[in-house]
Amino acid sequence: MSDAMINLLLSALWETLLMTFGSGLIAGVIGIPLGIALHVSKPEQIWQNKAFNKGLGTLVNIGRSVPFIILMVAIIPFTRLVAGTSIGTTAAIVPLTVAAIPFVARLMEAALMEVPAGLVEAAQAMGAKRLQIITKVLLPEALPGMLNGIIITLVTLVNYSAMAGAIGGGGLGDVGIRYGYQRFDGQIMLITVVMLVVLVQIIQSAGERLVTYVDHR
Repeated sequence: MSDAMINLLLSALWETLLMTFGSGLIAGVIGIPLGIALHVSKPEQIWQNKAFNKGLGTLVNIGRSVPFIILMVAIIPFTRLVAGTSIGTTAAIVPLTVAAIPFVARLMEAALMEVPAGLVEAAQAMGAKRLQIITKVLLPEALPGMLNGIIITLVTLVNYSAMAGAIGGGGLGDVGIRYGYQRFDGQIMLITVVMLVVLVQIIQSAGERLVTYVDHR
């Protein structure tokens, strides 16, 4: 393999990492509060609000219903507005983030549902305010599940980033399509697939270690 091709693959790997962790970070900043809001606004929860919960839940469900390949194309005007272009790694972060936010919200909601109701009731009995219950009971107890949700999101974003290569998003997916598929280069196709598999394994293994470290249950 030529030095130029090695440099191309390394550059594509960096772009994939940038897309995965950049969009994952932004999606986490927005999706985690949404997941908390979904949970605490449910009936019999500390901030119950049926209308708000139903409206927010519907928006999240709509976001999760749109296939990523269609979402990328459908929001191209929005991507141009945010990133100034619809092509390239920076532009690909926009649809990746939009796709990941509702995904993260539902995973965070699921993690919070695992917290025993008795802990919340005990905190309420001791006079804890709602914000204190969220920060000192719900989030610490749900932390392992929330981290696991973030890991699942990052692995999903690796797959989505490869898909983003189909419309010029850059990264390993772009190299695989342009060189592996369009130029019928089986070696490049195999290398990009192996690199993606290894990347997913590294994220999964590192994430599982982190979950084990913080899980004291």
